Amino acid sequence: MTLKRYIRKGVPLEHRARVWMGVSGAQAQMDRNPGYYRHLLQGERDDSLEEAIRTDMNRTFPDNVRFRKGSEPCLQRTLYNVLLAYGHHNRGVGYCQGMNFIAGYLILVTKSEEESFWLLDALVGRILPDYYSPSMLGLKTDQEVLGELVRTKLPAVAALMDSHGLLWTLVVSRWFICLFVDVLPMETVLRIWDCLFNEGSKIIFRVALTLIKQHQALILEATSVPDICEKFKEITRGSFVTECHTFMQKIFSEPGSLSRAGIARLRERCRARLLAQG
Repeated sequence: MTLKRYIRKGVPLEHRARVWMGVSGAQAQMDRNPGYYRHLLQGERDDSLEEAIRTDMNRTFPDNVRFRKGSEPCLQRTLYNVLLAYGHHNRGVGYCQGMNFIAGYLILVTKSEEESFWLLDALVGRILPDYYSPSMLGLKTDQEVLGELVRTKLPAVAALMDSHGLLWTLVVSRWFICLFVDVLPMETVLRIWDCLFNEGSKIIFRVALTLIKQHQALILEATSVPDICEKFKEITRGSFVTECHTFMQKIFSEPGSLSRAGIARLRERCRARLLAQG
């Protein structure tokens, strides 16, 4: 219990890599598989995988000087290696847009290619099942789950979405795909990830529900689909999200209880509905 409390208060930057590696199981995987990462990088060439990764390179943090071509050291090569190794490791996923942003943050925090690879594996393989597979069924399921949670906890917002026939994926897909990278301020994202690695994907629902609940009145002013989409962009900016201490306290109080079993039941129901729709 104490560990969870400490982590929720925020892991100091210099300890973050070690804590994330430990609580996520990534360290254990890395220890069990010495030399595996290097082996992946020397694997057979896969032109379409390499092309997909290369295409996204310059779109990853164009404003961050360390990811720019020509900077010393340039993190583009590191990022490319991590994504390439992961594509070889998990052929069912290969490379999917969004993974570039996640791997980029992992590299900035760990300053280690191999650790970034194993943390990416913890996220994509275990913590966020099926978010990045070609069908993205896990991702679509969790967006529907958020919709159901909003229907129960914030019915006025759900009614607004329904009245405009607006799908949740249009307003929140980036939150899920990028795990709030380039959506919320960096320090806030790192605090969310502290809990994500330790407590799992439920944290994403806590953050999403808190953002929506805190700005419910603003969202309800919207009168059209473009207007709603704009409001959902607005709620990720401003002092509420930059004050990361208060924000993190809110995500554990505002949404009320979210039981693991409850989320599992909702996921099952939403997944079945999506599969039935084909």
